[in-house]
Amino acid sequence: MKRLYILLFSALSCAGLQAQNKFNLLVGTYTNTCQSNGIYVYDFNADSGDFKLKSSSENVVSPSYLSVSADNKFVYAVNENGTHSAVSAFGYDAGSGKLSFLNKNDALGADPCHLINDDKNVLVANYSGGNIAVFKKNADGSISEAQQLVQHEGKGINAARQEKAHVHMVAYSPDKKFVLSNDLGLDKVFVYKYNPNSKNEILTLKGAVDVKPGSGPRHLTFSKDGKFVYLVQELDGTLTTFSFDPNGNLKVIGETSILPKGFKGGTGAAAIKISPDGAFLYVSDRVDANAVSVYKIQKNGGIELVEQVSTLGKGPRDFAIDPTGNFLLVGHQYTNDIIIFKRDKTTGKLTDTGKRIGLCSPVGLVFTRI
Repeated sequence: MKRLYILLFSALSCAGLQAQNKFNLLVGTYTNTCQSNGIYVYDFNADSGDFKLKSSSENVVSPSYLSVSADNKFVYAVNENGTHSAVSAFGYDAGSGKLSFLNKNDALGADPCHLINDDKNVLVANYSGGNIAVFKKNADGSISEAQQLVQHEGKGINAARQEKAHVHMVAYSPDKKFVLSNDLGLDKVFVYKYNPNSKNEILTLKGAVDVKPGSGPRHLTFSKDGKFVYLVQELDGTLTTFSFDPNGNLKVIGETSILPKGFKGGTGAAAIKISPDGAFLYVSDRVDANAVSVYKIQKNGGIELVEQVSTLGKGPRDFAIDPTGNFLLVGHQYTNDIIIFKRDKTTGKLTDTGKRIGLCSPVGLVFTRI
């Protein structure tokens, strides 16, 4: 009988472990280049790398970036559609993967490309609009009309790409006291004090830090301990390391390039992510490079290059690491697929699994629990 109990307990433990390592993969797409329903939800097994389509939205216009609520009940998406751009809210049933449209509102800026949310607000970066729009959350998860619009002004030295402000990202500091915003057009990272309960002054400017002229800051991520910030610049492939203190002060402490030595082609640095254990940093590059650079993070916040690997497609605009850290998935905007790489947790290195998700123009990837 005792042996039976042990076997039963072991079976239940294995079943529980297997359940823990299954997640939903949500993918946002562009819908103006090929046939796409908008948002796709896949069941993803983080032990094997296997996947299965669970659900998709219906007739959602270019939801190129997604943000899931902390309670896993709502999904927010930008609708990147020029001057007709919007922000949408969906109810989300993680078990079935079903998305139910709640409402949408004008983004108040052209081409929103990034958004974040907490229990009070949804913050949106409008690229062509050069501004940040802030929406309040309603009790049912839907969003209000914009309650605040923060407009950036100016231009950079690259006449073709920096003719005006281009807000590319908004990010909460780990303690949620600040919001950082990268402006590709101005070569600045703005730091805003975050006042979540304010009616229409949710963001108040604390200051801004200049980066290399013409570099075009795109995306950033915080170190696991919150003491460092890593910023990738789209236009020249610069990777900048900042220290970050509890008062919201950014200070440049390091700078390198993600471009291989002697590289002569076009560059378009895109996404930057840290492994779940905080030990490795990953950065994607597009145009001619189409690669992911892997860095080991040092105790002092410095980074050391581990390897640079081809993403095996064109246009790796975004990628995601599953919550266990076992796999890294790269979405290719132009070759219409998601490549699944196995990730070595000890070395950080990536190996192609041979597994592919075929999908029209995948450009935003996020994992959620089931």
